[in-house]
Formats: sequence, C-alpha cells, structure tokens
Amino acid sequence: MSARLKKSVSNIVLVLLIFAVAVVAGYYLLTPKERLPIYSPSDVNPKLVDYSVQHIKKNHKIADFNLINQNGDTITHDTYGNKIYVADFFFTRCATICPIMTGNMSKLQEIYKNDNEVMLLSHSVTPLIDSVPILKMYADNKGINSKKWHITTGNKKHIYNLARKSYFAVLDEGDGGEQDFIHTEQFVLVDKKRQIRGYYDGTDKDEIERIKKDIALLKREQ
Repeated sequence: MSARLKKSVSNIVLVLLIFAVAVVAGYYLLTPKERLPIYSPSDVNPKLVDYSVQHIKKNHKIADFNLINQNGDTITHDTYGNKIYVADFFFTRCATICPIMTGNMSKLQEIYKNDNEVMLLSHSVTPLIDSVPILKMYADNKGINSKKWHITTGNKKHIYNLARKSYFAVLDEGDGGEQDFIHTEQFVLVDKKRQIRGYYDGTDKDEIERIKKDIALLKREQ
C-alpha cells in the first residue's frame, strides 16, 4: 500500500472515530436525565394538604421536628441531616394496615442496612399510648435497628402538624386535639434537602421495588 493511500485510510478512520465520539456525546447530552419530581403543596391532592399551606408552589421542605425514639433519645431534623429517608405514620396497637407497613419498612431496613445515606422514620399517631417503653418493646419484637430506623413518639399536635403540613400524608382534617386521629398507608420519600420526592402505598410490597429505584435515582442526582 502506497504512503498516500495509507494516509487516506488513516484520515478516514480518524474522521469516523471523531464522528462516533460526537454521536455518543450528543446522545448523552441531549437525552434528558430521569429525575424524580419535587413536591410542593400545590402539586399534591388538595384534600391531603392543610388549607394554610395549599397556596405554596415551590421550595417546600419538611419542617423542623423534635421527637423521642424507642430508646428515649431525642430525634430531630438534624438526625436526618444529609440523609435520604422514608417516613410513615403508624401506631403500635394497629391491627390492620400497620403490621403490613412495618413489614415493608423492615424490608427497606434490610436492603439499606449497610447504606449510611438512607434512613427510616416512623411517627406514632397515638403518642400518649405509645410511650418509650411501648415503642422499645415493639421495636425489639420487630427487629428494628435504631441506628437505621427511629420509631417515634412526642407531642401529638406536633406530629399531626407534620403529617398535614409537611408530609401531606392524610386525607382527613383535624387539629391534633384529643379526638383527632389519623390513619394512613402512605410512605413518603424525602431527599437530603428535606424535599418530598415520592409517595408510595406502604401496604403494597411491590412498591418497595419502586422505592428502591427512586432512591437510586436520588443518589445519582445528589
């Protein structure tokens, strides 16, 4: 093969290589990355949102909180600082949806047992009944690891305000008073910025796979 022909072949190969690289780069640049929505009050079913915050269209974050866990330790928003977490609302005497929800939370605990980025948070909706000793007994019975999953009690109005004004997890209205009671199957996915990124049926085992997929998306995003 002549030197001129070799040079021509080399130039053609170089052009094809540059073209291939450009096509691949263009594909990744132009293909939109899959992202989870960021939920604000105006994005959620109004029946789930307290009237006082329904007008908020952006920049919603889970409010500061102060709760007590199964070990009697104070748990705050700082405990979940720079963490992805799944939250729910339950009570230890529940014999209907809560055992199923706890079972599905336990699956998440097992999946993420060695993952320091992901935590779980359960709020008792009967905090006067679910004292620390009751929560401790429940946690021990269910194999709950307090380094991964805090089940909490605290001030009822505070917990109910979180459910209605922060997590948007319940349909019924109320004031957190003595006669007020909430019961919801919702699991809520919260990112490291305390933003809501997903809602799931905590009684559906298939939803665990969707939560896993969405947590993986959050990790790539953040």
